[in-house]
Amino acid sequence: MADNGSAGMATETATFAGGCFWCTEAIFDRLRGVQSVESGYIGGHVERPSYKQVCSGQTGHAEAVRIVFDPAVIPYHDLVDIFMATHDPTQLNRQGGDVGTQYRSAIFPHSADQEAEARLAIARAQADWQAPIVTTIEPEGPWWPAEDEHQEYFDRVGDRNPYCSAVVSPKVRKFMQKYGERLKA
Repeated sequence: MADNGSAGMATETATFAGGCFWCTEAIFDRLRGVQSVESGYIGGHVERPSYKQVCSGQTGHAEAVRIVFDPAVIPYHDLVDIFMATHDPTQLNRQGGDVGTQYRSAIFPHSADQEAEARLAIARAQADWQAPIVTTIEPEGPWWPAEDEHQEYFDRVGDRNPYCSAVVSPKVRKFMQKYGERLKA
């Protein structure tokens, strides 16, 4: 999606894992100030893992998104708060029916400032949940882009995929209702 509302010139990068990357990408792609979102794999021990390898749970990777954003339009702390509010950070190694370490809730900071903001966001979010938050903060490590067919998946396929119809669409609708004022035009 094209960004309609980027004010500053400098960009930053954020990396989050919160279950299926189709869901996470579909949410962050819609935010004003986000310039790009790439689905990929992070946090594992295999170089250039494939989707099939990551789905096996044997590589240690998480399905994640890497977000390039304009901090003058949307600061990192807002991205982390939105991340915490748009998945269930209390589920260990799962999001709904997606089960395994590849679906863990994790934040991969790109700086000490981002790590500090992530810790504050987790503490803020805990007030919204009765169960303890299990979101981890992990080292950035190597990033491996997902295969082309996974990029912009929901925007290309939408409800033609039963998983998207049952899981991604309701999540995106809920997000758009809650954060309507933050959406791209």
